Formats: sequence, C-alpha cells, structure tokens
Amino acid sequence: MQIFTATLGTFSSLPFLPHLSAGDASCIPPIFSPLVNPTNFSKYTPKFPTNKLSYYTAKVSVSGNANTETSVSGVLENSSDSLSPEAIRQARRSADWEAAKASSDSGLIYDVRVEGFNGGGLLVRFHSLVGFLPFPQLSPLHSCKEPNKYIQDIAKGLVGSLVPVKVIQADEDKRKLIFSEKEAAWSRFSEQVNVGDIFEGRVGSVEDYGAFVHLCFPDGLYHLTGLVHVSEVSWDLVQDVRDVLLEGDQVRVKVISIDREKSRITLSIKQLEEDPLLETLDKVIPKDGSVPSDSFNSSTSNKIEPLPGLETILQELLQEDGIDDARISRQGFEKRVVSQDLQLWLSNAPPTNQRFTLLARAGRQVQEIHLITSLDQGGIKRALQRVLERVP
Repeated sequence: MQIFTATLGTFSSLPFLPHLSAGDASCIPPIFSPLVNPTNFSKYTPKFPTNKLSYYTAKVSVSGNANTETSVSGVLENSSDSLSPEAIRQARRSADWEAAKASSDSGLIYDVRVEGFNGGGLLVRFHSLVGFLPFPQLSPLHSCKEPNKYIQDIAKGLVGSLVPVKVIQADEDKRKLIFSEKEAAWSRFSEQVNVGDIFEGRVGSVEDYGAFVHLCFPDGLYHLTGLVHVSEVSWDLVQDVRDVLLEGDQVRVKVISIDREKSRITLSIKQLEEDPLLETLDKVIPKDGSVPSDSFNSSTSNKIEPLPGLETILQELLQEDGIDDARISRQGFEKRVVSQDLQLWLSNAPPTNQRFTLLARAGRQVQEIHLITSLDQGGIKRALQRVLERVP
C-alpha cells in the first residue's frame, strides 16, 4: 500500500481560522483561543496576491491492484481579469473536496498533520481543508505508549506531528471530512495476523459483552485491536467480565477468527489454557497413593444418591443422539473441598468398546459416570456442552 503525504507547509494562524468556519460544527469543532472569537471568522481573511493566477491543481494519485492512477484536478483558467481571494479559496477547496472523495473511494493512506484538538478528537490538515480525527479512531499505538496519560494530554503531544490516516467520510455538502488512523493501521498490519497466532496484549476497555485487547506486534508497538468475547475469557462461567479483566491488564490471547471485510479480529484467552472438560481422571483422583485406597467404593448406581443437579444432566444426555446409557458406576471422597459447585470432566482416553467415562465432583464427593455411546471423544464433548446449555 503506497502512502501519500498531504501537507501545505507552514502558514500563519489567521489564514487557518477561515477554513474552520467552512466545516460543520458537529464534525469539526473550533479551537478556542483567548485572542480570537471562534464564532466570527469572517474578518480574518487571508491576504492573497492580486496578480493574475494561471491555474491551481490538487492532484491525488490512487494506487490499486491494477497499478492504475487517477487524478482529480481543480483548474482555474487564465483570465483577463484578476481573481478575487474568495474565488481562489473556493476553487481550491472544491478541488480538495474532490481529492478527499477520491481518497475515500480508493482507500488511500495519507500522512496528515495534526493542527490541534478538542474534546472529541484531533483537527488535521488535508490540503486546504481541515478534517476531524475522532479519538475512537486513533490507533492504540498512542494510548499503549503512554498508558498513564489522559487522551487530551496525548492529543496535545501529537500537535504538529504527521499521522497516517484514511478518509472514511467526505461530504462537501455537509462539510464533513472524517479520518481514521485505525483503518490505516488495519491496511498496514492486518496481513501479519492469522488465525491461530498468539499475541501479547493489553486490555484497552471492558464492556458487558467482552474486552477489547490491543495486540503487540514484533516491533514492540500496539497497532491493532481485537475482541475477547465474554464466552472466551475463561472456561469458568463469567457473569461480569470486570471480575476477570481490568483496563491495562497484560494478557496472552489467541486469534480465533478474522473478518477482513469488517476489519475485525476475534480473540480468546481461555483457548490458551487446558480445557477442564478434558482433564484426566488421574488429575482429579490421583493413583499415586495420595488418595486412600477406599476413596472409591463399588456401590451400584441405584444405591448412590446423584450429586445435586447430576440426575437432570444424565437424563438430558440420554436425549442426545449416539448416547445409549449414562449411569453412575461408583463414588469416592477427596481429602479436601475444591468447590461446592457441580463440576464435570471428560476423560482424555477415547471411548473403548463404546464405553466412556465422565467424572462429576462437588465438595469432597466424586462420582464416576459410565456412558454407552457410539460417539467419539469430540462428539461426546459437544453433546455435553449442549446439555449444559439446556440445564439451568
């Protein structure tokens, strides 16, 4: 992707002010100064030379897959009469609006200079126009580099610098020119991300539905952001993401899906941890002598009272295709209480002769469950997950 630079060089503060008045107030709020009344820019008219002007051209090169190049030009023809400063400004702005529209359609990346900021974002220079870069459209690069700074302080430090952006809205009628640094970062760095990749990340914000995590790239900088859905935070049931993750936390995440059309990355934390449903029975009831030899007894299932909630789960398992029988075979007691909640595990061993083992535990009590099934290990796991979703 070719990167273009759009700057006008240096200019005084007074000519800058009339360009602000051309913008929509909802899009480009003015910079307030004690020396200037921001609601009246008309008297601050820049001085232009009165000699004849041959032409003015604003050209934008668009590089695409076909290596084609298009240009948008606004030309003022030679005239026997001198052009007024206002006519020059209008022609210049009109040509630059065309350039902005062409950039929006083609997905160009521009380096724009930050002119100032307000409560909502940065004011940036695009040729003779001033556009708006909202704070939510900034790359995570800035906040992760200075995590202890408020966004206004970060913005103040960006004034005068060049920022790579894409035009995401160019509406001349409404005077809205909106830029995104996030979209530019996506174009530059998303090809380096693949499903299955593991990143070090920093939690940026936490919502009810999940946490947004900024991804650290090999250069040590944070360029892209992905979402860890609440269901991918932990193998345990998470009621409130904020109980597990807080803004600024350092985490390791795995990329589990990428939507390149919508510029979205989906991440998982729990998939970097061992699935507790695949714990071996030996991890729960070790065979190294640490558990008394009578920790399991040979009582038949009709003499064993199922753990609270287990009987409903067994009944639901029998409704699953491929599971012919599910019953408690024996029970035992651990030395200590791990959790009072009912927990279930699958054996790591595959089914043998259509027999498979589950383990249920609550408090110190452990019950072993035998399944008669034609399913493989993966099918049993999916069946159990469906059952757990149905059982309150």
